[in-house]
Amino acid sequence: MIDFNLIIIGDEILHGSRIDKHFAFFKHLLESRGLRLNQVQYLPDNYTFLVKQLRRSFSDGLPAFVTGGIGSTPDDHTRQAAAEALELPIVRHAGAVPFIEETSLKRGDGLDSPSHRQRLLMADFPEGAELVPNPYNKIAGFSIKEHYFFPGFPVMAHPMAEWVLETYYADRFNTVNSAQRSVWIFSMPESHVAPIMRDVEAHYEGIRSFSLPSVGWTKENGEVVPPHIEFGIKAVGEACSQIEQAWSEVLGRLKDIGAVIRHEAP
Repeated sequence: MIDFNLIIIGDEILHGSRIDKHFAFFKHLLESRGLRLNQVQYLPDNYTFLVKQLRRSFSDGLPAFVTGGIGSTPDDHTRQAAAEALELPIVRHAGAVPFIEETSLKRGDGLDSPSHRQRLLMADFPEGAELVPNPYNKIAGFSIKEHYFFPGFPVMAHPMAEWVLETYYADRFNTVNSAQRSVWIFSMPESHVAPIMRDVEAHYEGIRSFSLPSVGWTKENGEVVPPHIEFGIKAVGEACSQIEQAWSEVLGRLKDIGAVIRHEAP
């Protein structure tokens, strides 16, 4: 199973003037194709910091989606930061220019106008970058070293990300099996299930356990869901063949310690 990173850039998200709509979308986009989101970063529009974080991301060796900061105004730093992180020059991509010319002409700006010259900055990418088409307004994003750079607008970024997956990763869709089993445990602290977690991971290679405590909540109908733990195991690839046996042992251990369990979410 291939993992992807997600980098969301923009002071407007960090400061709360816009609500992030990327995380939930990208998580679902990947999982629906049998891929996985490895980590998410929210970064400010700070050039020096972006260079540092992008340099680290390029060195991770994982593909990454990057949203935001590829416009033409002085507060857009992502294109330049990516180039510096890779120690590459910024060059004008000839393939991106016609789309920007088309946009300028539609808006009544001549190709020798200050507005068009400003807009042309959006065709400047790290040397060697390839275009990512933008079906919304045709002003392209770019890709380099399996990092895919999109505008911050979800209406643009989301179909561009779908194009990237269908173009470059379709042969990796749903190639690895995954499995998960879980129950809800009531009236029991996590410390009581920790030994079970350690034992199942020690005895079954590739099986991983998880414990997610909740303080409870009240449903809209007034029903109170008391504090509980979502407890379970998960497996990827060959380890899936062991999950039923491992889960049977886990349920037996939970019964032995008197756990009150439900097999569906409250």
